[in-house]
Amino acid sequence: MLPLPVLEQAQKELICYGDSGMSVMEMSHRSPVYDEIIKAAEKDLRTLLNVPDNYKILFMQGGASGQFAAVPLNLLNGSGKADYIVSGQFSGKAFKEAKKYGDVVCAATSEEDNFCHVPATTKDSFRADADYVHMCFNNTIYGTKFDYIPDTGDIPLVADMSSCILSEPVDISKFGVIYAGAQKNMAPAGVTVVIIREDLIGKENALTPAVFSYKNTAENDSMYNTPPCYSIYMCGLVAKYLLSIGGLEEMKKLNEKKAKLLYDYLDSQDYYKAPVEPSSRSMMNVTFVTGDKDLDKKFAAEADAAGLKNLKGHRSVGGMRASIYNAMPYEGVEALVAFMKKFAEENKK
Repeated sequence: MLPLPVLEQAQKELICYGDSGMSVMEMSHRSPVYDEIIKAAEKDLRTLLNVPDNYKILFMQGGASGQFAAVPLNLLNGSGKADYIVSGQFSGKAFKEAKKYGDVVCAATSEEDNFCHVPATTKDSFRADADYVHMCFNNTIYGTKFDYIPDTGDIPLVADMSSCILSEPVDISKFGVIYAGAQKNMAPAGVTVVIIREDLIGKENALTPAVFSYKNTAENDSMYNTPPCYSIYMCGLVAKYLLSIGGLEEMKKLNEKKAKLLYDYLDSQDYYKAPVEPSSRSMMNVTFVTGDKDLDKKFAAEADAAGLKNLKGHRSVGGMRASIYNAMPYEGVEALVAFMKKFAEENKK
């Protein structure tokens, strides 16, 4: 979902942005008008996330999946070693991709427990000469989130925050790189935001494609090639909206309130099972099952008919998954809990 005020603003400006005489979807990315749009988006994101001055914000393409290759191509430049924390499907895909480019190992995983919790790590979990450590902060499919920031010492920590970015404040200085596909909390799909410490830029593998080079992207102000203009415009609107409601501290309160309502209900009954260990529970993605695959299928179908969309769990894990990203109102979670109670009452054996 996108915040309604953002959609209304985009609707208002869809045909003509300001006095430009054209839509953002029609204007040149080299025009002065669009230059103002992309610079404002970067400025507001920097303010919203409290990004330190020694970090660059890059607008890239290819989604988080593109960053699975871009990260090792740009950072695997010292020892040629990288350590990955595998906590779900996407960190697993990132790990598999990175292995093409160097000595890349899985330093910790919770796969043996079907990813029902995030892996525990200490500073000793990682090779002292690794070029970086990679993690996925929130795992959409399994409904888990790290409740701690791994201690990697002087090794740069790289985090895929695609599914939790802008949901709460984050200490950017604890990370070397944060990247996020926009389509969960920031904007429609198309733009990938990369926040990178400046000293990590400029050491990429000679074979790195120009469009994936952090140095090239930074030196060209994210305009080496035509950027995803409309997604960046929408990202800017979302950032401005979040600033207007009190920033990420306020967003965190709203997200915690929504998640608490749903988890409190799950913990209060025994019809549905929540497979994730409480300490690893995601605020963004709440997974649950009935224990009967046919009932799970029936739940998803009846929920959809009742106007509660996209509750079917990922095909790899089944069950149900409620994605309650930033723009989902509290009332939406109330409606889900009411439906869950009704379904349980009607389908008890």
